[in-house]
Amino acid sequence: MDTELFKHVESGKEFAAGATIFAQGDAPAGKMFVLQEGSVDIVIDGKRCDTLGPGMLFGEMGLIDNNPRSATAVAKTNCRILPIDQQRFLFLIQNTPVFALDVMRAMANRLRSVRPN
Repeated sequence: MDTELFKHVESGKEFAAGATIFAQGDAPAGKMFVLQEGSVDIVIDGKRCDTLGPGMLFGEMGLIDNNPRSATAVAKTNCRILPIDQQRFLFLIQNTPVFALDVMRAMANRLRSVRPN
């Protein structure tokens, strides 16, 4: 993801290693996140299915479909994340089409990585 979109945003949140950012089943989701620094594990039903690094986004499904979280996000290291609420999300996809493509690519990659072979 092109993190230049967020270079002037200072509203990031910090999480210590081991902290839960959100838990599977949490509702309403309401936000997605861009990982600015550190790494985050994505866990489904107690099993780690992905580890994310800087510039990657997560939590987009809950923001898009307004359903409870389908996974848990845990800070693997100390990290800084940028929350993106519905209003900012809509602004970004309307004014920066590449952002919408980044979200779709992230979702496609995540789906491909968890599907059975």
